[in-house]
Amino acid sequence: MQLTRLFTVICLALLAALPARAFETRATAAWVYDVTTNTVLLEKNADIPLPPASMSKLMTVNMLFEALRDGRVALDTSFAVSTRAKQMGGSTMFLNEMDRPTVAELLKGIVINSGNDACVVVAEGLAGSEDAFARQMGERARQLGMNNSMFANASGWPHPGQRMSMRDLGVLSVRLISEFPDYYPLFSETSYNYKDRSPANANNRNPLLKIAAADWHADGLKTGHTEESGYGLAGSAVMGDRRIVFVITGLTSETERAQEAEAIANWAFRQFVLKTLANKGSRLAEAPVWLGAADKVGLTPAEDLSLLIPAAAQDAIKAEAVFTGPVAAPIATGDQLGELVLTIPGLNEPKRVALVAAEDVAAGGFMVRVKAAFARLTAKAMQAANS
Repeated sequence: MQLTRLFTVICLALLAALPARAFETRATAAWVYDVTTNTVLLEKNADIPLPPASMSKLMTVNMLFEALRDGRVALDTSFAVSTRAKQMGGSTMFLNEMDRPTVAELLKGIVINSGNDACVVVAEGLAGSEDAFARQMGERARQLGMNNSMFANASGWPHPGQRMSMRDLGVLSVRLISEFPDYYPLFSETSYNYKDRSPANANNRNPLLKIAAADWHADGLKTGHTEESGYGLAGSAVMGDRRIVFVITGLTSETERAQEAEAIANWAFRQFVLKTLANKGSRLAEAPVWLGAADKVGLTPAEDLSLLIPAAAQDAIKAEAVFTGPVAAPIATGDQLGELVLTIPGLNEPKRVALVAAEDVAAGGFMVRVKAAFARLTAKAMQAANS
């Protein structure tokens, strides 16, 4: 048997497409991802560990969401406020040692107010100390496949040991959306003022939440800014059946961050179209069968084939059915026999779709085996005669 690459025109009429014009982002690093189709739309310096500023608070939120899910805390669990937490600078909830904020209040303080004090309270409440919590954050990040992240604190306060890549922040954002749907709506809340202490810091800084686009809306996630990192945003937006997540950093101002975020969302939604190209069970190709009751078996996608296609068209997308063949009988309907490899102009990586048997093929009877043996002997004889 040998690996067979069968070039096929099964979908090319539907797949004719032009690469989407690459988005020229002003961010120093960026990652744009279509959640619905698991497609990376843009990456720029996406795997370089960079100062994440307050975007790293998403990891603190993840740790707290996991504690809620596991039953280690509840939304009405209250935590003590240490002097260390009270003394945190930057953006805060204005907590003091007399407070006993609940988990629900702290989550709002972190997500909406970007409270550095709230992060320290959570870290100390869950792990005993912020240093211990930072170590736990790093261990959990590695377990989640976030290999370009390291943590020295819970808040994103500038520190040489606090680094995250844009891809890691994007993967984390997708996790918060998909794994914690009951808690995720918190990210779209626009204001929170703990005990009426800080009206000036009550508003969510995410500029996308203020966008009134006609056909899409944003619902998260987190801004960040320090002198070292510049202005950044981990954002998510929805249009119809599609959701995108993107992370940008290194912008020079709040205005530039807001403009870049809106431009990326518009580009991601306008330059790509979600199309169903083939239905489960449709026969896309055939593979030869060895010692079977039939000479060929149909190949079909295991699921409906929906892909994100660049909107304009110029060059045809390449489609290859790849399998090891001929395929030995017996074969059962649904057995995976290969994959369809689609190279889409404008996207960095080919899309791979499992191809399965469209029908059963029983093992051949006596005469089939006799014919196969005779064919093999004939081939050997001809090879010997020609050598």
